[in-house]
Amino acid sequence: MSNSALLRKSRLPLATLLFLFVSSAFNPHRGQSFVQNHRTVSVHSSLGDACGISYEEPVFRPPAEWRSLILQVTIGCSWNKCTFCEMYQDKIFRARPIQEIKKELEHVVDVGGAEYVRDVFLADGDAMTLPTGHIEAVLTAIGDHLPNVRRVSCYCLPRNIRGKSVQSLSALHNKGLSLVYVGCESGDNVVLSAVRKGETYQTSLDALKKLNDAGIKRSVMILLGLGGKEHSERHAINSAKLCSHAEPEYLSVLTTSFPWGKDRVGEGYKNNEGSKSIFEELTPRESLMELERFMSTIDIPNNRTIFRSDHASNYLVLKGRLGRDKGKLLGQLRTVLDAPPESDAQNLRPEWARGL
Repeated sequence: MSNSALLRKSRLPLATLLFLFVSSAFNPHRGQSFVQNHRTVSVHSSLGDACGISYEEPVFRPPAEWRSLILQVTIGCSWNKCTFCEMYQDKIFRARPIQEIKKELEHVVDVGGAEYVRDVFLADGDAMTLPTGHIEAVLTAIGDHLPNVRRVSCYCLPRNIRGKSVQSLSALHNKGLSLVYVGCESGDNVVLSAVRKGETYQTSLDALKKLNDAGIKRSVMILLGLGGKEHSERHAINSAKLCSHAEPEYLSVLTTSFPWGKDRVGEGYKNNEGSKSIFEELTPRESLMELERFMSTIDIPNNRTIFRSDHASNYLVLKGRLGRDKGKLLGQLRTVLDAPPESDAQNLRPEWARGL
C-alpha cells in the first residue's frame, strides 16, 4: 500500500507517521539523497513523498527542515551564478503558478495529510525573489489548507530583499513567514566578487537588518574555506564583522567542498579584478584555524544568536549561544588545534563521514 493510501485509510500517531515519512524519504529507490557542496540535503520531502507530491529534481532543503512539507514555489535559482554552487545548474529558473501550488495543497488535504503538517519549507533556491503578492498568495493558501502549521521558511538571497520594503516584509511575516535561511557565505567583498555571489558586505547587512525590522527570523550561513588560503584571514574577519553587526537569530558555518572540482572557483579568483589569485583549498586544520579566527572576532554579547557548526560538512561539531558560550566554544576549538596533528584522526570528522 502506498503511503498516501495509508494516510487516507488510517489515523496513526504522529510519531509513527513521521517514522514512515522519513523511511520513505531516505529509501534509495525514491529519488536522490546526497549532500551537494556540503551545504544542503537533496532528498524528497518526507511528508511530500508520503502525500504523493511530485517534485522536479533535485530538491534541496536545510537539514533542519527534514520534517517539513516542501512546496516548490519556484524551480531553480534566480541568480545561479555562484562559482561554488552546483545545486541548480541543470534547472532554468521559473516561478510556479499559484494554482499549481493550491492543487498540491488540496491533494495533501485529500489524502489526509494536512493535520500532520507542522512546518512548511518553500523551495527551490530563493522563493523570496517572487513578488510580494505572489508570496502572500502562497502563504494564504497554506493557511487555508494546513490549519496546524506553526512555521513557514525558505531560502533567501540578500538581493531578494532589495526591492521589498519593511512594510511588505512585515505583511509576509503576518501571513506566516517566520524564518529565512540567508546564504551570505562571506562578509568580505573580495571573496564575494571572486565567487560571483552578486553581493557585498553592505548589501548583505542591509537585507539582514530589513528582515529583522520586519520581524522575520534569520538563519545566516557562512562557508568556511571560501576564500582559500590567500584570503582566509580577511574572509574570517569580515564574515565575523557582518554577523556581529547583523546579530542573526541563528548562525551556521559550513565547510566548502568541491565534489565536482574547483575549476569554476579557480577561474573566478584568477579572473577577478579584486583578487587575481590562485585558489588553494584549505586543509582540515587550516579550516579550523579559520573558524578560530572567525569565532575570536565575532562579537554578539546579548546571547541572542544560536551558533552551530554541526553540519555534516564540518570537521568539528560546536554548539552554543553567542556570546554566553563564546569562551567555551573557543576553548573546545583551541583544545583540538593545540593537540598534535596526529590527533586529528581521533578529534576530527573523517573525510568519508563528511556527507549524508
